[in-house]
Amino acid sequence: MPGRYPAALMAVPKKRQSRTRRDKRRAQYKVSAPRLNECPRCHSMRLPHRVCPTCGTYAGREVIRHEAPDAAPAGGEPTPSE
Repeated sequence: MPGRYPAALMAVPKKRQSRTRRDKRRAQYKVSAPRLNECPRCHSMRLPHRVCPTCGTYAGREVIRHEAPDAAPAGGEPTPSE
């Protein structure tokens, strides 16, 4: 009897789901905290299988060259040469 009913009428729920049942289902769908690993070189926290944002290494190799930030005084204080 496969040709007896049209395909659009086959898998349709008989009753509408209530707001409570809908919200109970959606309550289980939540975001988990990201898993973080320690970088073996600089020991800062980083996402697994990604380049370390602090030192730029991945799998023991330097992938991104990070320049050391200049030790500029914070707050716009004048330097002794001014």
